[in-house]
Amino acid sequence: MVQTRMDSDLFAPGVSGGTVGDMALGQIRSDIIRGGLRPGQRLRLDPLRQTYGASVSTLREVLSRLAAEGFVVAEGQRGFEVAPVRISELRELGEMRILLECHALRRSLSLGKLDWEARVVSAFHMLKSTEGSLIGGGDIAVEEWVQYDWNFHQAIVSACDMPALLATHANIFERYIRYHLLALDFRGAPAAREHERLRDLVLTREVDQTVALLAAHIRAGMEHVIASGRIPA
Repeated sequence: MVQTRMDSDLFAPGVSGGTVGDMALGQIRSDIIRGGLRPGQRLRLDPLRQTYGASVSTLREVLSRLAAEGFVVAEGQRGFEVAPVRISELRELGEMRILLECHALRRSLSLGKLDWEARVVSAFHMLKSTEGSLIGGGDIAVEEWVQYDWNFHQAIVSACDMPALLATHANIFERYIRYHLLALDFRGAPAAREHERLRDLVLTREVDQTVALLAAHIRAGMEHVIASGRIPA
């Protein structure tokens, strides 16, 4: 299994045992994804220093890295701000996710062993329980569903033997999920049925059907977020 920084928690605030810079990087990235730092918000260094406990020089390095990852925009002498959101970028991220995730899925279907199948089954079990609660009107947050959705999608591609591909996919997925959390809506029973069908096809190694369903599933989720009306054109 190839490890990525997102193996345990999509919203992990930082790297356990890491440096102050590592912790600040994880915390700020998480706050952007979750919407605690809003699109277009100016990122002034002194307030950030007080909030995240890092020096100004460390924060500059962190924000420069987040700019390279696509979460922050560098405004020259004006400093930094949270990257804006727009429908055109969401569509681009969705198509990038399809490109990367489908390729990783094909390799996982070819290379995956019994332990990979077990990861898929376990991740699906947690996702199914969460989706069932949401559909039934249970007291569960969409953000919690997003975490289990990531866990399942990461599991089905986790047998891919290309670390660079999975790292790029993780970045695209994080940026994509930022839009989902701005819409803060769950697609409901159709998404749940697609996840169950994906689980079944993965376990039977139906390559072409699985990849086609995954692509359609991602596009349907993207259109659902756009239809929420909460993403600017």
